[in-house]
Amino acid sequence: MTLKKTLTIAGSDTSGGAGIQADLKTFQEHGVYGMTALTTVVTMDPNNHWHHNVHPLSIDTLEAQLETVLSVGIDAMKTGMLGTVEIIELAAKKIDQFGLDKVVIDPVMVCKGEDEVLNPETTDAMREHLLQRATVVTPNLFEAGQLAQTGPIKTIDGMKEAAKKIHDLGAKNVIIKGGKQLEHDKALDLFYDGSEFTLLEEEKVETSYNHGAGCTFAAAITSNLANGQDVKEAVQNAKKFVTAAIKHGFKLNEYVGPVMHGAYNRFEK
Repeated sequence: MTLKKTLTIAGSDTSGGAGIQADLKTFQEHGVYGMTALTTVVTMDPNNHWHHNVHPLSIDTLEAQLETVLSVGIDAMKTGMLGTVEIIELAAKKIDQFGLDKVVIDPVMVCKGEDEVLNPETTDAMREHLLQRATVVTPNLFEAGQLAQTGPIKTIDGMKEAAKKIHDLGAKNVIIKGGKQLEHDKALDLFYDGSEFTLLEEEKVETSYNHGAGCTFAAAITSNLANGQDVKEAVQNAKKFVTAAIKHGFKLNEYVGPVMHGAYNRFEK
């Protein structure tokens, strides 16, 4: 049996709910073979209200990881927490060098539970180097506002405006995650392929156990692309997958509750 191969360039979430841990669990659930290139290690301080601490790896270590994985060959890839301009530039360089054409950019700007943007200058670098190489980019409302330079987004019309601006920057497809934060009676995301808007709606899940949802969604899209689905189908199926994961999220400790990455195959499929 030959499995499709996927790559995630992302940070490690030591608590296991997001980052490369979420990506690998999601890849496994989709029957693809996942490989990693680690950018940072994120730890949480149990003695300081689960405050996140970010421990970057050297750029040389990241490049060595990428050379390892890309020498094998991959069918699709995603990015997560990249963290520095130098890392973003390296990711763009490798996408071009190896002719990668199924690229999911998850423009992570903050750690879940933290409000401070990790490195503000990376938004400009994403805009300049990554969006034009993205098969699909998956910002949440905050990230979409940053990339599109529209400011806060609170409506569907605002999402459409941002999606157009992000597409104009070079992304082939844009999916803006409104989720339950949007003022709407459904958990709503907006997909834009440059010519048509599609609203993806699911019932809102009233839970705070949603740690890792964004990573899981992007990893599901990546898996679906590797398995041969077109972009719109990959996004629609990923929406169902992550909705089930959120629905079956659980409490890890007093600070966080992750999604259940295997929920769709276990309970919904």
